[in-house]
Amino acid sequence: MAKNTICLWYDKDAEEAARFYAEVFPDSRVTGVHKAPSDFPSGKKGDVLTVEFTVFGTPCVGLNGGPAFKHNEAFSFQISTEDQEETDRYWNAIVGNGGQESACGWCKDKWGISWQITPRVMLEALAAGGAEAKRAFEAMMEMKKLDVAKIEAARRG
Repeated sequence: MAKNTICLWYDKDAEEAARFYAEVFPDSRVTGVHKAPSDFPSGKKGDVLTVEFTVFGTPCVGLNGGPAFKHNEAFSFQISTEDQEETDRYWNAIVGNGGQESACGWCKDKWGISWQITPRVMLEALAAGGAEAKRAFEAMMEMKKLDVAKIEAARRG
């Protein structure tokens, strides 16, 4: 078991979410489904209580804790992509499965988890600093899903 695991609170769909992530992202899988040994505030004995899974190799636990807490943008998965094809694949999987677009490469899955689908070229532009970073950043601020060609053009000036 990992020393540090991300715990994500779901209303009741932790297993569905974990299986979706395992289908969409490489190095992702469901590693355990655990049922409640007795009734609990948002469920009954035998309901799925927790789901162990990984997303891109990062260990996570999904907890079916009920409707008390909702996800927000204070937590997100940042997925670095190599090109537009990979960016499109992840973005379209999340948004096309009941999710929603946001700004600057952010989207939200249907369970409310936020994702930053960020092409490597954007991260490299920001790391370069100066005018190159400024141009790429300003281009990004106009986008929802990030456009690799437009970011590269902005980097060049």
